[in-house]
Amino acid sequence: MSCCTSKANHNVRQLVNVAKRFKTSPSHTRGQRSLASSSTSTSTTITTQDATTPKIIFSGIQPTGVPHLGNYLGALQQWKRMQDSASPSTKLLFSIVDLHAITVPRSASILRQQKREMLAALLAVGLDPSRCTIFYQSSVPAHSELQWILSCTASTGYLSRMTQWKSKLSLSDSATVSSASAALKHGLFSYPILQAADILVHRATHVPVGADQRQHLEFARECVTNFNSSWGTDALVQPETILASSEEGARVMSLADPEKKMSKSDANHGSRVLITDDAGSVLAKFKKAKTDDLQSAGIGYDKSARPGVANLLEILAAFSEAKQSAEEIAKDFREEGVNYKELKERTAKAVIKGLEGVRERYLDLLDGDGNGKRLDEIAEEGGRKARASAEETMKAVRAAVGLGV
Repeated sequence: MSCCTSKANHNVRQLVNVAKRFKTSPSHTRGQRSLASSSTSTSTTITTQDATTPKIIFSGIQPTGVPHLGNYLGALQQWKRMQDSASPSTKLLFSIVDLHAITVPRSASILRQQKREMLAALLAVGLDPSRCTIFYQSSVPAHSELQWILSCTASTGYLSRMTQWKSKLSLSDSATVSSASAALKHGLFSYPILQAADILVHRATHVPVGADQRQHLEFARECVTNFNSSWGTDALVQPETILASSEEGARVMSLADPEKKMSKSDANHGSRVLITDDAGSVLAKFKKAKTDDLQSAGIGYDKSARPGVANLLEILAAFSEAKQSAEEIAKDFREEGVNYKELKERTAKAVIKGLEGVRERYLDLLDGDGNGKRLDEIAEEGGRKARASAEETMKAVRAAVGLGV
């Protein structure tokens, strides 16, 4: 035990030193390509060098319970649009990533409940299990198996430069090994490897990402390069990026504090709108939304000077049937003389209409059919299909590494 402890402390020291060394390092590394050219994409388009190759789209979401408006506009609405517009040959996989969720410990009963709530929400917003594969990540052991195999060729230096890791690190120069060891968990450090495995185990050709996740997809591509090069194979596929338009990928801010993202961890329940809120609750929350003291200047779109008003305009634009931008809506409202009260009411009504039926479908799925029996059946079938998908990849991976028969 003393030998193991000594080695463990040595490894922690190495990890701390590596983390400090890369804390302010440039983000470039061998094999890493810039995504700057992709950041100006203005629509949810899917492109590939070979248009005849069937596409495989993968995306995942953490089981944090009932999604809020930010989750809906940032991911779920986009998933629904892809499902409805994709060609019949396109394979769609949407995962509830419960393995990722346990990087923040919670009770087993809460995790089970939140997984079911998220599954019900995905179905309630219109995802069709006959058209796409919806599954719990933990029901497919190959995700974890590929994570370990990828970790054997993944770069520690690259992982140390990941934005999420650096933001959580926050180590001072005087931090001791013991305090760093207590605060840092390997799951957080290796999180991007599991995320890469999620994508690669299903041979995903395209992955929808937000601005804050592009680095993770670039790391997945790095994993492909490292693995294929190390083992002399083409078993893993390089995934491409799907970037949403500014309207589709709108970053929804808190109604109570528009300087912060909308979050379920906020103690103020009025700061967020859940997709299962009834019409009365939605209207009440928007009526209390924070704006500013510049109403006399008319409605204006300025994210830095008027973040509260800008947030409402962006939400309204996301639900606009006329497909107007936030700037266009602001111009029209200014000409009409719309005041803040009307802006809040119009935004609330647009959200209520856009989410019409979601609450009823959600409640029916959880309680209306044998106490959620349909959810269990969908989860079981989705897991079966996802395991079959992953096994195709793992046969080639095991053969390349020498683990297969």
